[in-house]
This record gives sequence, structure tokens and C-alpha cells, in this order.
Amino acid sequence: MVWLGLDLGNARIGTALSDPQLTFAHPAGNITVRGNYGVEFDEVLAIIEDEQVDHVVVGLPLQLDGTEGASARKARTWVRELIHRLVQEVADPRSGITTMPSVTLCDERLTTVDAHRRLHDAQVQGRNHRAMVDQQSAVEILQSALDQAGSDHQQA
Repeated sequence: MVWLGLDLGNARIGTALSDPQLTFAHPAGNITVRGNYGVEFDEVLAIIEDEQVDHVVVGLPLQLDGTEGASARKARTWVRELIHRLVQEVADPRSGITTMPSVTLCDERLTTVDAHRRLHDAQVQGRNHRAMVDQQSAVEILQSALDQAGSDHQQA
């Protein structure tokens, strides 16, 4: 079982993957955004297929007061398109995606701030943050979802 975390950005989509035990998230790279996410869906679907992803967690960029702005609406639209494409992939007998992974949104407020802080704590120089911050934000998003799922499982 593997989960995929995604941090949607205007220039890059940061990606993170979980370990099979769903304990830890680790960075898995960035996908360069070209226009309005068209080709990027193919790259996300390839990760889902290659890593046999069971669950996708997409960051929902809420405003600090918890309301949804334009970025959150864009993320919801993106998730709807991802689900549409996943349904098509699962229905296609030539596809390597044979089961439909679940897709959820996760509040990502302050993940970029946390990602910058963690990179600074790891002594990554400031000029290198830009290339790493999106995937580190995806790690923060995914780790939050993993921690929540573990907490929910322990309470059950």
C-alpha cells in the first residue's frame, strides 16, 4: 500500500510517496507545470501506475481563516479532473491502473512555511529552497494525512 501526496503550484507540482507501512512520507520530485496542468495529469497517472498508489492526497490551499479562495477552487477543479482521468484509466484494459485509488484533499495551510523551515534546519542554502520546497510541501501534506489516518486507526 502506497500513498501519493501532491502540492499543486503554478510552476511545479511537488510529489511525495509514503512507505508501504504508511508511516513516513518522503520526497519524490517535482512535475513541471506547462500551462494549465494538461500534460501534468499524464505524469501523475504514471506515478500512480508505477508506484501502485492506493490513495492520493492533494493539498487544499485554504486561506489562514479557513475559507476557500481562488487557489482552493483551482485545487478542487484539478482533483475533479484527476478523478475523471483515473476513471478512464481504470476502464481502459490497456492501462496499468487496474483499481481506482481514493483521492482526498488535505488542508495545507502553512505547509510552505513549514517546508522552508525544515529545509533551513537541514542547512539547505536559501537559493536551493525553490527547487526543493514544492516536494517538501508535498511531504508535509502527505505526512499530515498519514498521521491523521494512523490516529484515526488507533482510536477505532
